Amino acid sequence: MSEENKWVVTATVRQWQLTETLRQLREQHGWTIEEVVARLTKIGGKWSTSKLSRIETRQQGVKSFDVERLLDAYEVTDANTREWLMGLSARAGERGYWLAIRKDLPVDFQQLLHVEATLLAVRQLETLVVPGLLQTPDYTRALVNGVNPGLDFEVAECRVLARMARQRVLNRPKPLRYHVILEESVLTRPVGTPSVLRGQLAKLVDAAESEHITLQVLPTSIGVTPAVQGPFSILTLPEPIPDFGYAESPGGAMYIEDRAHVRELVEMWGILTGRALTSADSLDAIKAAEETCG
Repeated sequence: MSEENKWVVTATVRQWQLTETLRQLREQHGWTIEEVVARLTKIGGKWSTSKLSRIETRQQGVKSFDVERLLDAYEVTDANTREWLMGLSARAGERGYWLAIRKDLPVDFQQLLHVEATLLAVRQLETLVVPGLLQTPDYTRALVNGVNPGLDFEVAECRVLARMARQRVLNRPKPLRYHVILEESVLTRPVGTPSVLRGQLAKLVDAAESEHITLQVLPTSIGVTPAVQGPFSILTLPEPIPDFGYAESPGGAMYIEDRAHVRELVEMWGILTGRALTSADSLDAIKAAEETCG
Protein backbone atom coordinates (compact mmCIF):
# COMPACT_ATOMS: atom_id res chain seq x y z
CA MET A 1 0.00 0.00 0.00
CA SER A 2 1.34 3.44 -0.95
CA GLU A 3 1.96 6.14 1.65
CA GLU A 4 -0.86 8.19 0.14
CA ASN A 5 -3.31 5.29 0.45
CA LYS A 6 -2.24 4.76 4.07
CA TRP A 7 -3.29 8.33 4.82
CA VAL A 8 -6.67 7.74 3.15
CA VAL A 9 -7.28 4.59 5.19
CA THR A 10 -6.60 6.24 8.54
CA ALA A 11 -8.58 9.34 7.54
CA THR A 12 -11.52 7.06 6.72
CA VAL A 13 -11.60 5.78 10.30
CA ARG A 14 -11.56 9.30 11.71
CA GLN A 15 -14.24 10.55 9.32
CA TRP A 16 -16.42 7.62 10.32
CA GLN A 17 -15.94 8.40 14.03
CA LEU A 18 -16.86 12.05 13.54
CA THR A 19 -19.93 11.49 11.38
CA GLU A 20 -21.17 8.59 13.50
CA THR A 21 -20.96 10.75 16.62
CA LEU A 22 -22.83 13.59 14.91
CA ARG A 23 -25.54 11.18 13.78
CA GLN A 24 -25.89 9.79 17.31
CA LEU A 25 -26.18 13.31 18.71
CA ARG A 26 -29.11 13.96 16.36
CA GLU A 27 -30.80 10.69 17.26
CA GLN A 28 -30.28 11.33 20.96
CA HIS A 29 -32.58 14.34 20.57
CA GLY A 30 -35.05 12.29 18.54
CA TRP A 31 -34.84 14.76 15.64
CA THR A 32 -35.25 13.93 11.97
CA ILE A 33 -32.80 15.24 9.38
CA GLU A 34 -35.49 17.67 8.20
CA GLU A 35 -35.92 19.04 11.73
CA VAL A 36 -32.17 19.56 12.12
CA VAL A 37 -31.92 21.34 8.77
CA ALA A 38 -34.68 23.70 9.90
CA ARG A 39 -32.61 24.52 12.99
CA LEU A 40 -29.43 24.92 10.95
CA THR A 41 -30.97 27.44 8.55
CA LYS A 42 -31.45 29.76 11.53
CA ILE A 43 -27.82 29.33 12.60
CA GLY A 44 -26.17 29.94 9.23
CA GLY A 45 -24.62 28.27 6.21
CA LYS A 46 -26.08 26.47 3.22
CA TRP A 47 -27.95 23.38 4.34
CA SER A 48 -30.29 20.83 2.82
CA THR A 49 -31.60 17.43 3.82
CA SER A 50 -29.45 15.83 1.13
CA LYS A 51 -26.31 17.57 2.43
CA LEU A 52 -26.83 16.44 6.02
CA SER A 53 -27.74 12.93 4.86
CA ARG A 54 -24.54 12.72 2.78
CA ILE A 55 -22.49 13.91 5.77
CA GLU A 56 -24.00 11.24 8.05
CA THR A 57 -23.42 8.49 5.47
CA ARG A 58 -19.88 9.73 4.74
CA GLN A 59 -20.65 10.43 1.12
CA GLN A 60 -19.53 14.01 1.73
CA GLY A 61 -16.89 15.50 3.99
CA VAL A 62 -17.76 17.99 6.70
CA LYS A 63 -15.81 21.18 7.31
CA SER A 64 -14.89 22.39 10.77
CA PHE A 65 -17.23 25.39 10.56
CA ASP A 66 -20.13 23.06 9.70
CA VAL A 67 -19.23 20.80 12.63
CA GLU A 68 -19.41 23.84 14.89
CA ARG A 69 -22.86 24.73 13.53
CA LEU A 70 -24.06 21.17 14.01
CA LEU A 71 -22.86 21.22 17.62
CA ASP A 72 -24.82 24.44 18.12
CA ALA A 73 -27.90 22.85 16.57
CA TYR A 74 -27.54 19.81 18.82
CA GLU A 75 -27.16 22.08 21.86
CA VAL A 76 -23.73 20.70 22.79
CA THR A 77 -22.45 23.27 25.30
CA ASP A 78 -19.79 21.38 27.24
CA ALA A 79 -16.42 22.93 26.38
CA ASN A 80 -14.47 19.66 26.55
CA THR A 81 -16.94 17.90 24.28
CA ARG A 82 -16.82 20.68 21.69
CA GLU A 83 -13.03 20.85 21.85
CA TRP A 84 -12.75 17.10 21.31
CA LEU A 85 -15.03 17.03 18.28
CA MET A 86 -13.64 20.20 16.74
CA GLY A 87 -10.13 18.82 17.18
CA LEU A 88 -11.19 15.60 15.53
CA SER A 89 -12.57 17.53 12.58
CA ALA A 90 -9.45 19.69 12.22
CA ARG A 91 -7.03 16.73 12.43
CA ALA A 92 -9.02 14.26 10.32
CA GLY A 93 -6.32 14.00 7.66
CA GLU A 94 -3.22 13.89 9.84
CA ARG A 95 -0.81 11.05 9.23
CA GLY A 96 -0.35 8.58 12.07
CA TYR A 97 -2.96 10.23 14.26
CA TRP A 98 -4.26 8.13 17.17
CA LEU A 99 -7.78 9.17 18.13
CA ALA A 100 -7.85 9.64 21.91
CA ILE A 101 -11.02 9.80 23.99
CA ARG A 102 -10.54 12.03 26.99
CA LYS A 103 -11.74 10.91 30.40
CA ASP A 104 -12.96 14.41 31.28
CA LEU A 105 -15.75 14.28 28.72
CA PRO A 106 -19.24 14.05 30.26
CA VAL A 107 -20.29 10.48 31.04
CA ASP A 108 -23.40 10.76 28.88
CA PHE A 109 -21.33 11.91 25.92
CA GLN A 110 -18.77 9.15 26.39
CA GLN A 111 -21.56 6.65 25.74
CA LEU A 112 -21.97 8.14 22.27
CA LEU A 113 -18.38 7.28 21.52
CA HIS A 114 -18.89 3.56 21.99
CA VAL A 115 -18.98 2.14 18.49
CA GLU A 116 -20.43 -1.32 19.15
CA ALA A 117 -23.74 -0.45 17.47
CA THR A 118 -22.18 -0.53 14.00
CA LEU A 119 -19.39 -3.03 14.60
CA LEU A 120 -19.44 -6.40 12.87
CA ALA A 121 -16.89 -8.12 15.13
CA VAL A 122 -14.65 -7.52 18.14
CA ARG A 123 -11.56 -9.41 19.28
CA GLN A 124 -10.80 -8.45 22.88
CA LEU A 125 -8.09 -9.30 25.40
CA GLU A 126 -8.88 -8.62 29.07
CA THR A 127 -6.37 -9.17 31.84
CA LEU A 128 -8.03 -7.60 34.88
CA VAL A 129 -11.82 -7.80 34.77
CA VAL A 130 -14.66 -9.29 32.75
CA PRO A 131 -15.30 -7.06 29.69
CA GLY A 132 -18.27 -4.70 29.87
CA LEU A 133 -20.29 -6.47 27.18
CA LEU A 134 -20.38 -9.61 29.32
CA GLN A 135 -20.80 -8.11 32.80
CA THR A 136 -23.79 -8.63 35.08
CA PRO A 137 -25.36 -5.51 36.65
CA ASP A 138 -24.08 -6.50 40.11
CA TYR A 139 -20.53 -7.04 38.80
CA THR A 140 -20.60 -3.66 37.02
CA ARG A 141 -21.95 -1.97 40.14
CA ALA A 142 -19.16 -3.45 42.26
CA LEU A 143 -16.57 -2.27 39.76
CA VAL A 144 -17.98 1.24 39.50
CA ASN A 145 -18.12 1.71 43.26
CA GLY A 146 -14.75 0.05 43.80
CA VAL A 147 -12.97 2.24 41.29
CA ASN A 148 -14.81 5.39 42.41
CA PRO A 149 -15.31 5.19 46.21
CA GLY A 150 -17.91 7.67 47.40
CA LEU A 151 -19.46 8.15 43.96
CA ASP A 152 -23.02 9.51 44.11
CA PHE A 153 -25.55 6.66 44.02
CA GLU A 154 -27.53 8.03 41.08
CA VAL A 155 -24.39 8.61 39.02
CA ALA A 156 -23.20 5.08 39.73
CA GLU A 157 -26.56 3.61 38.73
CA CYS A 158 -26.55 5.62 35.49
CA ARG A 159 -23.19 4.10 34.62
CA VAL A 160 -24.49 0.61 35.35
CA LEU A 161 -27.55 1.16 33.15
CA ALA A 162 -25.42 2.61 30.35
CA ARG A 163 -23.16 -0.44 30.35
CA MET A 164 -26.12 -2.81 30.29
CA ALA A 165 -27.61 -0.90 27.36
CA ARG A 166 -24.44 -1.46 25.36
CA GLN A 167 -24.94 -5.21 25.64
CA ARG A 168 -27.87 -5.09 23.22
CA VAL A 169 -25.41 -5.57 20.35
CA LEU A 170 -25.08 -9.20 21.44
CA ASN A 171 -28.83 -9.79 21.17
CA ARG A 172 -29.72 -7.95 17.95
CA PRO A 173 -30.97 -9.90 14.87
CA LYS A 174 -27.43 -10.00 13.48
CA PRO A 175 -25.43 -10.04 16.71
CA LEU A 176 -21.89 -8.83 17.09
CA ARG A 177 -19.30 -11.57 16.55
CA TYR A 178 -17.42 -11.43 19.83
CA HIS A 179 -14.16 -13.27 20.59
CA VAL A 180 -12.75 -12.70 24.07
CA ILE A 181 -9.53 -13.92 25.68
CA LEU A 182 -9.61 -13.68 29.48
CA GLU A 183 -6.50 -13.92 31.61
CA GLU A 184 -7.17 -16.73 34.10
CA SER A 185 -6.90 -14.46 37.15
CA VAL A 186 -10.06 -12.65 36.01
CA LEU A 187 -12.05 -15.74 36.98
CA THR A 188 -10.95 -15.57 40.62
CA ARG A 189 -10.38 -11.85 41.25
CA PRO A 190 -12.80 -10.80 44.03
CA VAL A 191 -15.23 -8.23 42.61
CA GLY A 192 -18.06 -7.57 45.04
CA THR A 193 -19.26 -10.45 47.20
CA PRO A 194 -18.69 -14.14 46.37
CA SER A 195 -22.30 -14.34 45.15
CA VAL A 196 -21.64 -11.45 42.74
CA LEU A 197 -18.65 -13.26 41.28
CA ARG A 198 -20.60 -16.54 41.04
CA GLY A 199 -23.35 -14.77 39.16
CA GLN A 200 -20.80 -13.27 36.81
CA LEU A 201 -19.15 -16.62 36.14
CA ALA A 202 -22.56 -18.15 35.45
CA LYS A 203 -23.17 -15.47 32.83
CA LEU A 204 -19.82 -16.27 31.21
CA VAL A 205 -20.86 -19.92 30.99
CA ASP A 206 -24.07 -18.90 29.21
CA ALA A 207 -22.14 -16.59 26.90
CA ALA A 208 -19.62 -19.29 26.02
CA GLU A 209 -22.46 -21.45 24.75
CA SER A 210 -23.65 -18.79 22.27
CA GLU A 211 -22.76 -19.34 18.61
CA HIS A 212 -21.63 -15.74 18.05
CA ILE A 213 -19.45 -15.54 21.18
CA THR A 214 -16.08 -17.25 21.59
CA LEU A 215 -14.41 -17.33 25.01
CA GLN A 216 -10.86 -18.47 25.68
CA VAL A 217 -9.01 -18.49 28.99
CA LEU A 218 -5.31 -17.65 29.03
CA PRO A 219 -3.67 -19.74 31.79
CA THR A 220 -1.38 -17.93 34.19
CA SER A 221 0.90 -20.97 34.22
CA ILE A 222 2.11 -20.43 30.65
CA GLY A 223 4.20 -17.49 31.80
CA VAL A 224 4.95 -14.32 29.85
CA THR A 225 2.89 -13.65 26.72
CA PRO A 226 1.99 -10.48 24.79
CA ALA A 227 -0.84 -10.12 27.33
CA VAL A 228 1.60 -8.55 29.79
CA GLN A 229 1.47 -5.39 27.66
CA GLY A 230 -2.14 -4.90 28.70
CA PRO A 231 -5.68 -5.26 27.40
CA PHE A 232 -6.63 -4.27 23.86
CA SER A 233 -9.34 -4.83 21.29
CA ILE A 234 -9.42 -5.14 17.50
CA LEU A 235 -12.61 -3.69 16.02
CA THR A 236 -14.13 -4.68 12.67
CA LEU A 237 -16.47 -2.27 10.87
CA PRO A 238 -18.22 -2.65 7.51
CA GLU A 239 -16.14 -2.21 4.36
CA PRO A 240 -14.29 -0.15 3.30
CA ILE A 241 -13.28 0.88 6.82
CA PRO A 242 -10.24 -1.18 7.93
CA ASP A 243 -9.90 -2.89 11.28
CA PHE A 244 -8.56 -0.66 14.02
CA GLY A 245 -7.45 -1.06 17.61
CA TYR A 246 -8.82 0.18 20.91
CA ALA A 247 -7.09 0.40 24.27
CA GLU A 248 -7.79 2.02 27.62
CA SER A 249 -5.52 3.43 30.31
CA PRO A 250 -5.95 5.63 33.40
CA GLY A 251 -5.29 8.64 31.16
CA GLY A 252 -8.06 7.86 28.71
CA ALA A 253 -9.15 5.60 25.88
CA MET A 254 -7.67 5.47 22.40
CA TYR A 255 -8.60 4.25 18.94
CA ILE A 256 -5.48 3.00 17.18
CA GLU A 257 -5.58 3.60 13.45
CA ASP A 258 -1.95 3.40 12.32
CA ARG A 259 -1.71 0.34 10.05
CA ALA A 260 1.63 -0.80 11.46
CA HIS A 261 0.32 -0.69 15.02
CA VAL A 262 -2.87 -2.50 14.04
CA ARG A 263 -0.81 -5.24 12.37
CA GLU A 264 1.14 -5.63 15.61
CA LEU A 265 -2.12 -6.10 17.51
CA VAL A 266 -3.31 -8.72 15.01
CA GLU A 267 -0.01 -10.59 15.35
CA MET A 268 -0.26 -10.47 19.14
CA TRP A 269 -3.84 -11.75 18.92
CA GLY A 270 -2.71 -14.69 16.81
CA ILE A 271 -0.10 -15.63 19.40
CA LEU A 272 -2.60 -15.33 22.25
CA THR A 273 -5.29 -17.46 20.62
CA GLY A 274 -2.68 -20.18 20.17
CA ARG A 275 -1.48 -20.01 23.78
CA ALA A 276 -4.95 -19.81 25.35
CA LEU A 277 -7.11 -22.83 26.17
CA THR A 278 -9.51 -24.11 23.54
CA SER A 279 -13.12 -22.95 23.80
CA ALA A 280 -14.16 -26.29 25.31
CA ASP A 281 -11.35 -26.32 27.88
CA SER A 282 -12.02 -22.66 28.66
CA LEU A 283 -15.67 -23.42 29.38
CA ASP A 284 -14.54 -26.15 31.77
CA ALA A 285 -12.17 -23.69 33.48
CA ILE A 286 -14.98 -21.14 33.95
CA LYS A 287 -17.32 -23.80 35.37
CA ALA A 288 -14.59 -24.99 37.74
CA ALA A 289 -14.03 -21.43 38.98
CA GLU A 290 -17.78 -21.03 39.50
CA GLU A 291 -17.97 -24.23 41.57
CA THR A 292 -15.12 -23.16 43.86
CA CYS A 293 -16.15 -19.50 44.18
CA GLY A 294 -16.72 -18.43 47.77
